[in-house]
Amino acid sequence: MAVKEGWRGRFFEDFEVGDVYRHPLGRTVTTTDNIWFTLLTQNTAPIHFDHHYSKQTEFGQPLVDSTFTLALVTGQSVTDVSQNVFANLGWDAVKLPNPVFEGDTIYSQSEVLTVRESKSRPNVGIVTVNTTGYNQDGKVVISFQRTLMVYKRDFAPQIPRHEPNDQA
Repeated sequence: MAVKEGWRGRFFEDFEVGDVYRHPLGRTVTTTDNIWFTLLTQNTAPIHFDHHYSKQTEFGQPLVDSTFTLALVTGQSVTDVSQNVFANLGWDAVKLPNPVFEGDTIYSQSEVLTVRESKSRPNVGIVTVNTTGYNQDGKVVISFQRTLMVYKRDFAPQIPRHEPNDQA
């Protein structure tokens, strides 16, 4: 039996301008997600957690907290974009063209916009991606640019790989 290493994510050398990564996991947003995230972040806008209130708005239902959408879509991109991140440098040009509702399933993809060597750190490079999140109907619900420092392969921290202990 051959032992094969699992996916470790991309390192700086693996990024090429124009590449598009369709992130593998979708996620259905629940009422609990929306209420907990909203209250944990001290967002007091009742449109996110008061169903009676939100029924009176033009949407007729709660809106998912937009910062939850940003966090979710960023998280969906980690396996392809920032598994080997040294540091996030920023999120720019965040746009929310359509609302997210409880029960929507969100999918995402990222396109590599720029790739360059770091001028101050020889162990990392700087990558900028444009990430787009969309719902089950294909409507774009968020887009943003994210710039991050990504480890070069030979400089990434090593993850310990232990053999299973066969002694039972």
